[in-house]
Amino acid sequence: MTSTQTTSSTTTSATTSTTARPPRHLEERNLATIRRVYEAFGRGEVPTILELVSPDVHWEFGTPDHGIPWLREGRGRDHVARFFVAIGENLDFQSFEPLAILAEGEWVVGLVRLSAVHKVTKKPLREACEAHIWRFDAEGRIVAMRHGADTASHLAAMTP
Repeated sequence: MTSTQTTSSTTTSATTSTTARPPRHLEERNLATIRRVYEAFGRGEVPTILELVSPDVHWEFGTPDHGIPWLREGRGRDHVARFFVAIGENLDFQSFEPLAILAEGEWVVGLVRLSAVHKVTKKPLREACEAHIWRFDAEGRIVAMRHGADTASHLAAMTP
């Protein structure tokens, strides 16, 4: 998975098939959108992020409930807004550094290094390389998002 265009093909003894890829400009558009999301997060501009997600976005798709207030599955911009409220109520970020942003078709993966302190327990939360998995629709709106987080570290930070 890269931000450059590649063609994947599968060869069998009888046939050869090539998987069609969307135009590179769509991947570049999606990469630019995630850069905007991360920049807006760094400035605390949640309304900017909410404008970039689909009204029925599926946030934390497929995520089991671990009891972590900011890592809960839900739908819609209101749910995404509650995610940011939960982050703000619980974590004090010391750093948030995108390491790489990669695109393949409708999917973008951001790899992020972060450091935060839980506001109540004062315990640190560190992620050396947390994956953020994003999916886009044809119009370039974010339709799904999931954190590939170390949930044990998140739970440890919030447990007194």
